[in-house]
Amino acid sequence: MDCISVYNNMVSYLSKDYKEVEGKDFYNDIFPDNQNEGEYNDDYSKPNAIYLYRDPKDEGTKRKLRRRIMLNDTWSDDYDKFIKDNPMTLCSGLTYRGRTNELVNAQSMNALIFDLDSVSVKELNILMRRLDKDPKIPRSLPRPTYVVLSGSGLHLYYVFNTPIDLFPNVKDQFRELKHELTFRIWDWRETTKEKNIQYQGINQGFRMVGSINEKYGLPIRAFKTGSKIDLDYLNPYIHNEEKRVNLEDRFFSEHTLEEAKMKFPEWYQKVIVEGNKKRKYWIVNRALYDWWKKKIPEVSGGHRYYFLMVLVIYAVKCDIPKKEVKKDLYELFEEVKLIEHSHELTEYDIESALEVYDPSYHNFPIDVIVEKTGIKIEKNRRNFRPQELHLKGARAIQHINDPEGKWRNKKGQPSKKPLIRDYIERNPKANPTQIARELDISRTTVYKYLNRILEEKLYDEEPLIDIEGNKFNQLKLK
Repeated sequence: MDCISVYNNMVSYLSKDYKEVEGKDFYNDIFPDNQNEGEYNDDYSKPNAIYLYRDPKDEGTKRKLRRRIMLNDTWSDDYDKFIKDNPMTLCSGLTYRGRTNELVNAQSMNALIFDLDSVSVKELNILMRRLDKDPKIPRSLPRPTYVVLSGSGLHLYYVFNTPIDLFPNVKDQFRELKHELTFRIWDWRETTKEKNIQYQGINQGFRMVGSINEKYGLPIRAFKTGSKIDLDYLNPYIHNEEKRVNLEDRFFSEHTLEEAKMKFPEWYQKVIVEGNKKRKYWIVNRALYDWWKKKIPEVSGGHRYYFLMVLVIYAVKCDIPKKEVKKDLYELFEEVKLIEHSHELTEYDIESALEVYDPSYHNFPIDVIVEKTGIKIEKNRRNFRPQELHLKGARAIQHINDPEGKWRNKKGQPSKKPLIRDYIERNPKANPTQIARELDISRTTVYKYLNRILEEKLYDEEPLIDIEGNKFNQLKLK
């Protein structure tokens, strides 16, 4: 059966029980609190949805998409002018402060959206029968507010009754929750014909209702399949409680977020609202970045986007200029897009990947990288022992081999390296100034030993050797 027949059958299936919603009303329902034209609040009390669209005026130029803020009083005209029947439009379920839809500027989540490829009426029927079952039942699913037909698959929209503030820790939690729920939704041979799961970030843009899927020439249509939800409804479907979103996570170890907002308003505005932490962090040798580019042969269909995204994350770790990263992404894209998958990889995925070019991604966990990309990364070997135990063992062996401590500096004052190393182990987030002050030694001495110490410990969270056997061992403090 061809794609158009499959699509029409799904339209008939959904139309029997659910009301179709026109695109203009669809986005009014998800984003009811956008600003009006000319209304720009400095206190971020009204963040806005931002969408991308193709403008015929850009045909033949390098410009792919234009960006526009979704404003309440102009939306009706803007929808007819920029969205309806447009062959390429994108919008996420987030609202943003300012004029750019980068994740660092995301302020609230109005809807959590999932993509499900290669779906026919058979898979759609199985999906709908799993909704609203007891969360403890395997593969049971929460009921989405909307099911959107995207051309060859579905978009599931979970719209929140009240938009959820995306503080930095909440963004991380939603990333984990979306990954877990994507795995639950994407059931090969049951809810999809596609074997490879397509994991996506919370900032991912989706074709807009009322626009056209240019590949198939089919309109994007939405059906109201449920009510708006609260987080308490969504969380129970995540069996691993550590992967759920907890809005009561404490800050400063003794204050809730609301308490911190009242007690530390300047910190709250700078760090939580604006996401401006400005931490010092360690820059890794670019060999790590170059090593990742060579991993293309290990990329599978469902992990293509995350392979590109992780390259951007490693660019942040290695202090690679954004211009160079973008150039590399476009070059790698020509190879990655050839990897077989029913979901087409486009140049817009490159722009999406570039949105994580931000210092907040410097400490992106290696376990998550392995999970998202499907590429195995060998950690620094400790024979499966925790770092603290591993170091104790190493020192015990050192004491056996050198009981008199002849390795220590006997010429003049003893070396400060062990002292600095022990302090870092106990205070991993300390910066050079804090180390120098607490140990009553000069910053010059701290810097003298810091690189050597970090070479020994930093890559407990990164690969030590690339495929050609080169060590990543040149570090600097930024």
